[in-house]
Amino acid sequence: MKSDRKNVIIMDGGMGQELRRRSSRPPSPLWSAQVMLDEPELVVAAHRDYIEAGAKVIILNTYSATPQRLERDADPGLFELLHAAALDAARKACEESGIEDVRIAGCLPPLVGSYHHEIVPDNATCLRSYRRIVAAQAEGVDLFICETMSLAREALAAVTAAVESNLPVWVAFTVDDGDGTSLRSGESLAEAAEQVVRDGAEGLLVNCSAPEAVTTAMDVLARFNVIYGGYANGFKSVDALQPGGTVDVLEARKDLDPATYAEHALSWAKHGAGIIGGCCEVGPAHIKALAEKLAEHGYKRER
Repeated sequence: MKSDRKNVIIMDGGMGQELRRRSSRPPSPLWSAQVMLDEPELVVAAHRDYIEAGAKVIILNTYSATPQRLERDADPGLFELLHAAALDAARKACEESGIEDVRIAGCLPPLVGSYHHEIVPDNATCLRSYRRIVAAQAEGVDLFICETMSLAREALAAVTAAVESNLPVWVAFTVDDGDGTSLRSGESLAEAAEQVVRDGAEGLLVNCSAPEAVTTAMDVLARFNVIYGGYANGFKSVDALQPGGTVDVLEARKDLDPATYAEHALSWAKHGAGIIGGCCEVGPAHIKALAEKLAEHGYKRER
């Protein structure tokens, strides 16, 4: 199903890889959360660059600051500090940009590790952890994004916790790079999307997957009566990344420069996508290019 929709919400791009490029420090299993401790000014600058590139939604830099990952990779006592610092960095970036109507999205990521559905905790643990994250972020954000969800039941736990905040909730699934209709768990994207919409999700996306897979997923997401879209990654493959590992084991594609990524984004908009951004290896230059490409074709940026 295609749409004549001409308003698109532009999101930011990836934070972890962008901070890795800007930082002189070695990669850490905590990814971008480590930078909150060592070089918080880099986080502010990255957020600001995305805003100036055209993003109207920026996501908190708390992707790796879950209770489970802090327990494994750092100090659980850092939880409150990291979430408070991330909120502060996002607010500072909005203020420094001088651009109005930028929304800050709370981040509900995979609790243990990206792409690995087999290590998702039990349902009660998931719900308890997501409620803790929501409580730490809710007063400082405008909406929540449950992102990089590879398993339906983890997404449902995140949605349940987020909906309790009474803020808008979007869900972004990560799909099989070779089959954009299936989650990385092998579950049906359509069935998972139906479940989260039933439980209160107001937006559906596919993220941290190949752009080609995101394109395939648009047909699935368009079946539901909610806003939808995508934000792809620029990795050749994510198979090498293991829980607790670092992203230096992954290789970026050479064929996704800003202009090429913008063409993918335009195809999603033509399909009817109302939310478009970028994930890992998609930086401010990509967001600027896609914003300009969409404007050239008559799409208006929506808050």
